[in-house]
Amino acid sequence: MKEAKKIDELPRYLDQEILNQEIVSPEMLSFRSEVNRIRQLYNSAMQVASTQLNILDAEFSSVYDHSPIHHLECRVKKLDSIIEKLLRKGYEVTPDNFHRIRDIAGIRVICNYVDDIYYLRNLLIGNSDFQLLRERDYIQQPKENGYRSLHLILNVPFMIAEGRMALPVEIQLRTIAMDMWASLEHELRYKSNRDFSTQESRQLLECAQTLADLDQKMQLLFCGKEEGGE
Repeated sequence: MKEAKKIDELPRYLDQEILNQEIVSPEMLSFRSEVNRIRQLYNSAMQVASTQLNILDAEFSSVYDHSPIHHLECRVKKLDSIIEKLLRKGYEVTPDNFHRIRDIAGIRVICNYVDDIYYLRNLLIGNSDFQLLRERDYIQQPKENGYRSLHLILNVPFMIAEGRMALPVEIQLRTIAMDMWASLEHELRYKSNRDFSTQESRQLLECAQTLADLDQKMQLLFCGKEEGGE
């Protein structure tokens, strides 16, 4: 196993400008090269999955009256986020351990209605090329803070010069309302570095429930049903 980077050395690896401009040791150059290669591979897996989703969206938009996909957001984790997660999980910071992080490549699929989420879920896991590695349904069982979303981790195959390989891609499916709550909650809780009181946490939970109720009402309207009726 390769020697782990010391924590006090990590900031040198986090600053891409430093890596690009400084005269660095062969070890640092090797680390940078391996990280860039790994991130490129995960980006390839993400592109395959997002292309499939875009194909579905194009088909729904041209053939059917309704597409379950409102829009997609794709990203590959930055190096500092990967390192932070490895350290938090108690792993050594080496490229060999990157496979322990299942969400290096991620796609967020924003859907119009709750039913759209499960429809897309069934299409994705029904794809014989994709292997379902893990599923967590935070819609049926929301997190304690009110967070709702459906998380899938799919093993996505793709071709490289050396042959065929597959890497995990996390796909989060949520409605517009769920995404709004998650984005604002993250902005309030993490980016502002504030500690929420019990009352404020309760208010966030109430907002999540209000939006969940709204999702249900919008779903019923879309289906042409009245709440409480057939």
